[in-house]
Amino acid sequence: MPSPSDKSAPGQAEKTATVLVVDDEPTIVEIVGRYMERAGFETYTAADGYKALDVANAHRPDLVVLDVMLPGIDGVEVMERLQERPGPRIAVILLTARGEESDRLVGLRNGADDYVVKPFSPAELVARVEAVLRRAAPAAAEDQPPIVHGQLRVEPASRRVFLDDAEITLTMREFDLLAFFAANPGHVFSRDQLMEAVWGEPWFDDTSTVTVHVRRLRAKLGDDPAEPRFIETVWGVGYRFRP
Repeated sequence: MPSPSDKSAPGQAEKTATVLVVDDEPTIVEIVGRYMERAGFETYTAADGYKALDVANAHRPDLVVLDVMLPGIDGVEVMERLQERPGPRIAVILLTARGEESDRLVGLRNGADDYVVKPFSPAELVARVEAVLRRAAPAAAEDQPPIVHGQLRVEPASRRVFLDDAEITLTMREFDLLAFFAANPGHVFSRDQLMEAVWGEPWFDDTSTVTVHVRRLRAKLGDDPAEPRFIETVWGVGYRFRP
């Protein structure tokens, strides 16, 4: 049965978040798990998709480092099932041995928060985990009042979105992008600017991930690109949130 790494080792940082590492390669699980523990994360592990769902149900991780190619059910399906569960959203960083753009976009379209191609540096993976968790952490409620545009209400403190009095379920990155747009109505942002503002750094050599996330946001908001209610394309430049 999957269990957390030894949390009593001397000199380790105080636990700040819970991370689940899922991979069918024992060496990767062991190395990544130890790096996560040293970084101060309460760490659990699983070797296949079904066990990952069981561990996530028992321990509710803040973030899952998830291999795409798993026995049983693959990582993308595991991620989709995690997103369907009630409660706070779980961040996901996908691991894969395949580096083609099409594989990266599959993960992005299904809600991944970051994407790391094998072989990778465990130290860099820790840095990416820390960056995703920083973006996911809500600021104090008094510093983050709701942002309201007509029937759209974005609540940064609780990371919830309501449209026409109905709550909309967004991935972590979709929420970050919408909140940034809603906080800056009328301003035109290029894809490069959005990558820097929302993702913190360009993960990939291109900014196609911005296009993917805008498309997903529009679909969830019921926004017609030809007659946008919220997110408008400024051709040759980028996007603008309609005030």
